[in-house]
Amino acid sequence: MEFTLDRSIKKPIYKQIAEHIEMGITSGELSPDHPLPSERELANKFNVNRSTVVTAYDELESIGLIVRKKGSGTYISTDIWGISHKRIPNWGRYVEDGSFLPNLPLVQKLRNETHKNKLIDLASGELAPDLLPSDQFSTILKEHTFHEHLGYAHPLGNEVLRETICKHVDTYKNMTVEPNSILITSGAQQAIHLIVQCLLKPGDTIAIENPSYSYSLPVFQSAGLRVLLLPVDQYGVNPDDIISLQKKHRIRMIFLNPDYQNPTGTKMSLDCRKRILELSSEYGIPIVEDDPYSLTSFEGKIGPTLKSMDDSGNVLYISSLSKVVASGLRIGWIIGPPKVIERLSDGKQQVDFGHSVFPQWVASQFLESPQFDKHIFKLRNQLKERRNELIAALETLPENKMNYFVPQGGIHLWCKLNVEIDDYKLLEESMKNGVAFVPGSIMGTKRSCIRFTYGRGEKLLIREGVSRFVRALQCFDR
Repeated sequence: MEFTLDRSIKKPIYKQIAEHIEMGITSGELSPDHPLPSERELANKFNVNRSTVVTAYDELESIGLIVRKKGSGTYISTDIWGISHKRIPNWGRYVEDGSFLPNLPLVQKLRNETHKNKLIDLASGELAPDLLPSDQFSTILKEHTFHEHLGYAHPLGNEVLRETICKHVDTYKNMTVEPNSILITSGAQQAIHLIVQCLLKPGDTIAIENPSYSYSLPVFQSAGLRVLLLPVDQYGVNPDDIISLQKKHRIRMIFLNPDYQNPTGTKMSLDCRKRILELSSEYGIPIVEDDPYSLTSFEGKIGPTLKSMDDSGNVLYISSLSKVVASGLRIGWIIGPPKVIERLSDGKQQVDFGHSVFPQWVASQFLESPQFDKHIFKLRNQLKERRNELIAALETLPENKMNYFVPQGGIHLWCKLNVEIDDYKLLEESMKNGVAFVPGSIMGTKRSCIRFTYGRGEKLLIREGVSRFVRALQCFDR
């Protein structure tokens, strides 16, 4: 079999060798009657270390394709040809070959390590346990009787909840919508996934903010989309950048997070919002507005959202209860033109046959109750206190070490280190010291940046978490 190693790709050399041999076995080109080439022979043939070939053979042996006979050599396993024997699938290949890409390894590690090792969590984008309305939910369950039908829900989601959301967005976001313009989703992330899968196709070009949470999502790459970046400053994205990109490329969709943007915490200016809507109408580019944080405004000033200013039906609006009530409730929604909502609903039906009935009922009860206003008022105050605690702790750093933007809402603080440091290595050192944050390079092209989340960190542990981070940072001064 002719075969040449490709050293320009990310796939490890030993895996390329193992796959080459596996292909020879399954195609019958390699005979079970003769030994396979020795480790030394293959190492010389491919000009690699013998240990690389050993690792390749180890992988093939682990899935039952080969056997090693001491003093005789390495052979194709006779078990794979026997009638009564079973062959183990090469699950490693299946895991690697799936079309839906995994999260970045560092994202996976952050998620696993913060739970396993009980680190002080200044990384996770969710609310701390003491900020969740657990007592209010207990009261709802005691005082209200559940009478909902337990079969599949309406394709768009529970009708009562959608009517409640209509009143909710009218009261808080100055948006007038109808229930048939709303699709209930499993949080905002499913909403984004449905939009990508149902409304875009491989090769389409989209624009996202830089930095942004969307930068870390593999869903765009999995869908074969071309992603362009819009730099974010203290006023949001610059509309002129949209014009520049549109002149060079045909943008099919723009994804924006205008209020207390993740990760920068910035709030897009009113003039910028108006201009972006004008460009959307001029070029016919739909906008996906992700709005998880506007209710957390520390001063209580909400909006206007892009959707509330949209007279043309160009904006698909995403929001959820994950960042203001409870992430585990898994209640989000998309608001858009009915024909778009119907298409997205069909996609959701194919995935899960609609959202779970019980959390929709609980969410509707809570949104309708006086307790919701009280919860939001308390949440704003608590988040502001945590933000102040984090800033006070960071002020212990020398002035020339770090700059940061002070957000007026949301749960994130975006920091720029004034020295060139590998943010991945800084995270590794910080985790050794018992604290986690998100490296900025996960969320965009900017280096030496970090995101602290004060919404997840318990108030009493925020200062200790920063102290541990400072100790890790000092290691890079040596």
